[in-house]
Amino acid sequence: MAMDELMSRALAALGENGAPSVEVIHALADADATTEPMTIAEAAVHLDVSPHTLRYYERAGLVEVGRDPSGHRVYDAAAIRRLVFLTRMRLSGMPMRDLRHYVALVDAGKHTEPERLDILLEHRDTIRRRIRELTLSLAATEYKIATYGGSTGPGV
Repeated sequence: MAMDELMSRALAALGENGAPSVEVIHALADADATTEPMTIAEAAVHLDVSPHTLRYYERAGLVEVGRDPSGHRVYDAAAIRRLVFLTRMRLSGMPMRDLRHYVALVDAGKHTEPERLDILLEHRDTIRRRIRELTLSLAATEYKIATYGGSTGPGV
């Protein structure tokens, strides 16, 4: 399933407060489990990123990617799951240094879960602040559009 489809399914499952529940996101991620290995081109389409981005994440040590006998990259289910997380965190504004630290903690083992939780809690606060800021920016933009006689609102 391509990232756009995953996003559409997540948005369709919005909860009462406008946010997908943890259970819904978990179910979507499980339904998206990839069983067949992917080439770099297939993974790039699946994740809606460029092959260059995938190679960058690999060079940065954020994901391990196997190789076929010809030396071509082969993205297994674990690599795709990690890349889904990485691409969502980057889209949400998480800096690469924080992603590197987080992945190093994941790779270090279960005993790092409290520190990983702290990182994610802090990042959640950052995302919520950005959403509030963007909501205000959207309202200002909608006001200006209405000032010029344009149509505004969620259905536009």
